[in-house]
Amino acid sequence: MFKTITTSVKIRTALLMLLALSMVFIAVSCSDQSDNSLTRVKQRGYLIVVTRNSPTTYYHGPSGQMGLEFELASRFARSLGVRLRLKVPDSYKDILPMINDGKGDLAAAGLPMTKKGKTLVRYGPIYQQITQQVVYRLGTRRPRSLKHLYNSRLMIKSGSAHAERLRVLQLQHKNLKFKESADTETEELMHQVWNKKLDYTIADSNEIATMQRFFPQLRVAFNLNQKDSRDRTLKQKLAWAFPRQGDNSLYRAAQRFFTKLRDTGELKQLLDRYYGHTESFNYFQITTYHRHIKERLPKYKIYFKRAAKRYNLDWRLLAAVGYQESHWNAKALSPTGVRGLMMLTMATAKQMKIKDRRDPLQSIRGGAKYLRRMKRKIAIQVSDPDRTWFALASYNVGRLHLEDAMTLTRGRGGDPYKWIDVSRTLPLLTKKKWYSKTRYGYARGYEPVLYVANIRRFYDLLVRYEAQQNTITSNPKVSTATAKTTMRKRPKKGTVTKK
Repeated sequence: MFKTITTSVKIRTALLMLLALSMVFIAVSCSDQSDNSLTRVKQRGYLIVVTRNSPTTYYHGPSGQMGLEFELASRFARSLGVRLRLKVPDSYKDILPMINDGKGDLAAAGLPMTKKGKTLVRYGPIYQQITQQVVYRLGTRRPRSLKHLYNSRLMIKSGSAHAERLRVLQLQHKNLKFKESADTETEELMHQVWNKKLDYTIADSNEIATMQRFFPQLRVAFNLNQKDSRDRTLKQKLAWAFPRQGDNSLYRAAQRFFTKLRDTGELKQLLDRYYGHTESFNYFQITTYHRHIKERLPKYKIYFKRAAKRYNLDWRLLAAVGYQESHWNAKALSPTGVRGLMMLTMATAKQMKIKDRRDPLQSIRGGAKYLRRMKRKIAIQVSDPDRTWFALASYNVGRLHLEDAMTLTRGRGGDPYKWIDVSRTLPLLTKKKWYSKTRYGYARGYEPVLYVANIRRFYDLLVRYEAQQNTITSNPKVSTATAKTTMRKRPKKGTVTKK
């Protein structure tokens, strides 16, 4: 009897121990799963990415969210089968601390790998290489060395790799002084160099290339990167940033993702989409424009006239839009994927019921129809010619950002129904101080201002050219030189001459 009870107790004890071990195993397994960063993201259903607003990273364009980092992050989230959730901190210098504090799964913000950064985050994968460069304005003194930066108005973005590099250089250049701004993006600092509020700033080569499309007077003085033993500039590597603590399952997933992008050529295509076009700037060259009027416009002139008549537009204005968009190139393809003579997005083409954006007739018709729609959506209080400029700005940056600028204009005491006031406000949409007060946030506000200005110039020149040709045609005895002299009077500023 005693032996039976003892055996029973032993069995019961063994079962209890086995149960306890099973519970421990399950708990450890669950803990391992919860500590797995990749599993957490998949269970949560979305990927949290910390980024920043800039033309090279993330912004809202006319057709929605855009930017190289946004596209890469979107593709990565899609590859994981989850949604993308973006966080934009108040300052650039907050990005790495947010990742270190676990407030984001990763940072995708055009981040250069730095020694200081490596103490906070785990960098990788590397997807682009850039050069830090000193920026100045054409027409001002070009600095040839660091000594030429002494006693100058030099400002850079606070917490950036540029600041870290300058501090290292200050060890050898005691007279090198600079100011840092926590609230100003590099894009805005370059604009301040352009309008001569600053002498110089430091920017990455990819950022400079993007800005030079709109401000061709911006120039590179010299490189700021370290050099190797052969005096060759060492490129700085851009990478995503992940938390240092915890496992590296999400990091490894990102590595696999980028490996696939490279193998398929998709990464190269994305880089080319955003940067492959930047070496050829949109200079306003009258001689080139006149040559294109003679060589390219005749092929499409009848299309512009028909579409303008159909949608109650001035055909010369429509032609000027086409020139600004593609230089009258029916095969044009933009860095953001829009294409055709009028550079329509796929979404816009679908809305306008355009089947082939490469067909110049369809493209011009779609552009005209879309421009008329934009014009009809402008507030009734806006009258022409301002209504036309508002419509063009909306065509470029999107109606919602334009309405944000109108609201800011009213708040600043300007007239929200006058282009002269709204055009001064639009560039403020690049500054956090202002775009944080708007409904739709950051926008590349300088671009629509330049866009409208260029079209107005193209339009004005085309009006004069057409009048000159009509003068010659109606009176063959009038020489070309006489016709040119006759047409030097310009229409009053802000007017659109209808024919």
